Amino acid sequence: MESLNPMFNSKHSKPRFITIGEIMLRLTPPDFRKIRMANTFEVSYGGSEANIALSLANLGIDSTFFSVVPDNSLGKSAVRWLRSNDVHCSPVILSSEQETPSERFGVYYYEAGFGIRAGKVIYDRKHSAITEYDFSDYDLKALLRPYNWLHLSGITPPLSASCGDLVLEAIKTAKELGMVVSFDGNYREALWSWEEARNYCTKLLPYVDVLFGIEPYHLYKDPEDPSKGDWKDAIPRQPSREEQEFVFKKFVESYPNIQVIARHVRYTHSGSENSLMAYMWYQGKTYESKLLRFNILDRIGGGDAFASGIMYGLMKNYSPLDTLNFGVAISAIKHTLHGDGNITDDLASIHDLMDMKYDVKR
Repeated sequence: MESLNPMFNSKHSKPRFITIGEIMLRLTPPDFRKIRMANTFEVSYGGSEANIALSLANLGIDSTFFSVVPDNSLGKSAVRWLRSNDVHCSPVILSSEQETPSERFGVYYYEAGFGIRAGKVIYDRKHSAITEYDFSDYDLKALLRPYNWLHLSGITPPLSASCGDLVLEAIKTAKELGMVVSFDGNYREALWSWEEARNYCTKLLPYVDVLFGIEPYHLYKDPEDPSKGDWKDAIPRQPSREEQEFVFKKFVESYPNIQVIARHVRYTHSGSENSLMAYMWYQGKTYESKLLRFNILDRIGGGDAFASGIMYGLMKNYSPLDTLNFGVAISAIKHTLHGDGNITDDLASIHDLMDMKYDVKR
């Protein structure tokens, strides 16, 4: 399979990846306890873009994370954690009280589901450093020029007007520089409405090479008359291959710049057991992965792991089907790890799971 960017086909160059977003403190009651009953919390760090940077770095990709964190012990601890997983953090801004007056580091609480009880997330991220920082004079070309792949998500834009402007300007700048751009809509109803998300994320589609998921975007049957509906409206959450291919084709007809579309499909048997498979559009064809069924230790970050697996397969010139199965396998493995981060650096274990080999390695 040809890589998306010709530079990835050269033996003299390699992928240099950067992503932009917020990293947060995660507080989780131990032993699957409910938040309202907890008197202790396990501490870790997470955030979609940071999770992807970490996952790719653990797989050996040159990976950089850009964000704004307060210049205090929490901000420095988060940066230290990323660096300990081989993520480059030199562009991260440690902001002063003058730059971000609230001096806040975003927090979220995660109550892990168990059996028939679903998980729950509570955000405490208003007025965090990245939302208060003024990016209007920030030199995005200087930030992005050393890299050849930019990843963004739909979680960052609703955090503040300045974050929305940052993501839009970053994606435009990346295309000016000839970078590969990937985007994951990652809708969060706690951050904005469905219509707000669709209106904003649709504006990014003309700049995207690799798209994760098929929502939240407008894909109108008639752009001149939205009342006629969206092509995706009749598609079930767990579509057949034919149904999914139909939607993929409609995306590419409207946005021929999109070269890859990948989305995973989850089957929820309980809060503790799921199945996962995925579809991917590449060069006019829809590929379907194997179905993996697994028990869940920690679900958060599973979608980020899938996205990182797809990116890794594309960067490493895997075949389309191997790329897709790699993404599903690494996502399934992430569900067996505590915390947001997919700290998996053993490629053999991912390839074994792709082949459904579960034996102990001795």
